[in-house]
Amino acid sequence: MRDSESCRIKHTEEKTELTEEKKEEDEELREEEEKHHVKTEQKALKKIRDKKSYTCPQCGESLTNKQSLQIHMRVHAGEKLFTCNQCGKPFLWASALKSHLRVHSKEKPYSCPICGNSFSLLNNLKAHQKIHTGVRDHMCFECEKTFITSSHLKRHQRIHTGEKPYKCSHCDKRFIHSESRKGHERIHTGERPYMCNQCGSSFKLKAQLKVHMGVHTGEKPFTCDQCGKSFAQSAKLKRHMNVHTGEKLHECNQCGKTFLWDSGLRSHLNAHLKEKPHSCSLCGKRFSHLQNLKHHEKLHKDVREYMCFECEKTFVTSTELKQHERIHTGEKPYKCSQCDKRFSLSETLKRHEKIHTGEKPYTCDQCGKTFRHKYHLKVHIRVHTGEKPYHCTACEKSFA
Repeated sequence: MRDSESCRIKHTEEKTELTEEKKEEDEELREEEEKHHVKTEQKALKKIRDKKSYTCPQCGESLTNKQSLQIHMRVHAGEKLFTCNQCGKPFLWASALKSHLRVHSKEKPYSCPICGNSFSLLNNLKAHQKIHTGVRDHMCFECEKTFITSSHLKRHQRIHTGEKPYKCSHCDKRFIHSESRKGHERIHTGERPYMCNQCGSSFKLKAQLKVHMGVHTGEKPFTCDQCGKSFAQSAKLKRHMNVHTGEKLHECNQCGKTFLWDSGLRSHLNAHLKEKPHSCSLCGKRFSHLQNLKHHEKLHKDVREYMCFECEKTFVTSTELKQHERIHTGEKPYKCSQCDKRFSLSETLKRHEKIHTGEKPYTCDQCGKTFRHKYHLKVHIRVHTGEKPYHCTACEKSFA
């Protein structure tokens, strides 16, 4: 009995000791939790303070750390620390330089699983894939037109806002797109960075080089559905369509002559003014049209960049090449409006049609005699001047 009472007392004492020990452990655990909670709160407050302390003073943007703020400030300072060792182009960030280097290496690691097209940048691949899926999740609230990317939408919205954020560094002209500004600035600098690897001709814009390459490849993807004639550029097809409609909206206020195109009327007006504002720097010869001066200057330099693939004959202009190619193809696109006769050159058609109209627009100012063709008047005038420009190499006799 005594032993039983003794055991019970001993057990009660041990239980009391355990309860007190547990209380001490719980108290220690609570203290640790409180300390941890305080530390967590302090860290959160520190983050808030840090966030507030890394705010851009120029635009108010908040950055997560000091380094991010330093990098961001380069945008405002225009500081570009990373330079391409291939072409010298500078970049704000190392990641941008890394992406740019793929232009030189021609590396395109990102491939479309649907069509196989490859891209140097992942973002370009993602934008491309939306073409296949038809996803156009960026919409203009002004006109409800949809776009594949947010950058395309932003560019489009400037049409409505009239915003032109890109200013030429040489003059006051402003542009909606940075690409348009770059192209314009090359007028001031004379830079022509896009070079043809076939003939060495250089261009201000990539699109101009692309069009030019059609001269070498012979590719003409734009075809007239009326006559089947093909063109290298869509703009030239549009101009050509006026030939079929016969619509001549541009009339000369001096003589009433009408033209298919505004450029044709402008060129014609110089005939009335007898104005020749464009002068050759090598021989002084003057021209009404800048295009004629450029053509003339190529004669001095002997630049013949257009070649016929049939006979390899070379020409100064693409127009001369097209006219020559009709010898091989037998094409005669110019039909007389009075009879069924056809011609390979528009000039030949004009001369022929004067037979039907009886028109003789060229008059000799010495005797009043009239001629259908300018060349015939030129030869006739030698009767009055006595000029005999053609000499026999054997006997030195001269002829008109």
